Amino acid sequence: MANDASTVFDLVILGGGSGGYAAALRGAQLGLDVALIEKDKVGGTCLHRGCIPTKALLHAGEIADQARESEQFGVKATFEGIDVPAVHKYKDDVISGLYKGLQGLIASRKVTYIEGTGRLSSPTSVDVNGQRIQGRHILLATGSVPKSLPGLEIDGNRIISSDHALVLDRVPKSAIILGGGVIGVEFASAWKSFGSDVTVIEGLKHLVPVEDENSSKLLERAFRKRGIKFNLGTFFQKAEYTQDGVKVTLADGKEFEAEVLLVAVGRGPVSQGLGYEEAGVAMDRGYVLVDEYMRTNVPTISAVGDLVPTLQLAHVGFAEGILVAERLAGLKTVPIDYDGVPRVTYCHPEVASVGITEAKAKEIYGADKVVALKYNLAGNGKSKILKTAGEIKLVQVKDGAVVGVHMVGDRMGEQVGEAQLIYNWEALPAEVAQLIHAHPTQNEALGEAHLALAGKPLHSHD
Repeated sequence: MANDASTVFDLVILGGGSGGYAAALRGAQLGLDVALIEKDKVGGTCLHRGCIPTKALLHAGEIADQARESEQFGVKATFEGIDVPAVHKYKDDVISGLYKGLQGLIASRKVTYIEGTGRLSSPTSVDVNGQRIQGRHILLATGSVPKSLPGLEIDGNRIISSDHALVLDRVPKSAIILGGGVIGVEFASAWKSFGSDVTVIEGLKHLVPVEDENSSKLLERAFRKRGIKFNLGTFFQKAEYTQDGVKVTLADGKEFEAEVLLVAVGRGPVSQGLGYEEAGVAMDRGYVLVDEYMRTNVPTISAVGDLVPTLQLAHVGFAEGILVAERLAGLKTVPIDYDGVPRVTYCHPEVASVGITEAKAKEIYGADKVVALKYNLAGNGKSKILKTAGEIKLVQVKDGAVVGVHMVGDRMGEQVGEAQLIYNWEALPAEVAQLIHAHPTQNEALGEAHLALAGKPLHSHD
């Protein structure tokens, strides 16, 4: 292994996804000499196989729905179908533009970018392309890949992962989606908009089971109205090929058949065979274990993103990468409050939240110390104009701060920014109520909900 001992980087990053490239950009900005190693394309899952392409598909689906439903707005339009190659071109153009911009950023910050499959070779080095890259500190950011279940083989043909679904050359006539979390319900929503007959199978009691139960129930009601079928509370047993597709059998013997089966049971860390354990890095079930400052048990190694057991969200990866870069540059850093991270599921309708659920609040503070209020979007003018239904639910510690904001409705993801400030600044309902929200906006619904919680409702009943 060739070793250029004359170059020792301040920071060597293994993985150029959200966490890795954020650390590279911030580190270089702070004067660190940074090397970024990526085996595929900088931007990782989020840009190329996750956040960006799925949201492009969802927006194309939204346009299809608007064309079908245009007459209710007094607009005569004809929906002629989905041009799958054109949808992919639109999606790929979005990705391409962002990818070029990111490459430009990496170059402009003078980050040393190395394309190749890297492997941790010691607590201070990574081997890639026959070279040993030395660093005073190593950041592991190798991300995640779609998971499956024991005995369920993803073949890329009839049994597919989200990676395959994003490049599918057709709209499946029918689809079973195994998993009712974020990935599952987003694909269910997009495929339904494209005209597919969709059934979601979720072993837990609700869709989007990590959200507040009220949000899950509102989404289930909306999916029923849209004709998206789902089966809850029974786990998967087996899948087998039929003459024309796939048959799925559940633990209770119930069977479902469709053209394709999308396995959306989550994502697992990429850590096998990369030298982590040999270097002494503590791990659990493939995840790299870190403290609140993203430090592993090896002093010269940190880890971020989907590789560590925190929220698998691109913006969490950004924040963790920035935290590591700033810590290494000697700045004062503050641990991330993961409850304070905004979460959005971009199905139709959207589910957005920040803070803790009502159930969690009661567990922490006691049932008698928790107040919950629901504000129906039926009272919001802009939501009426958009013809979207849903609610904003606030969870408050009695006589104290708002500790949870849970929203369901089209475009609620765009409202989660203010909700994040409310939670993270420990705002009292009365403090939010005195802020003037623009009318008519959906953002106004957040203000109205806080007016009601503060005891002075305007466009809602006492």
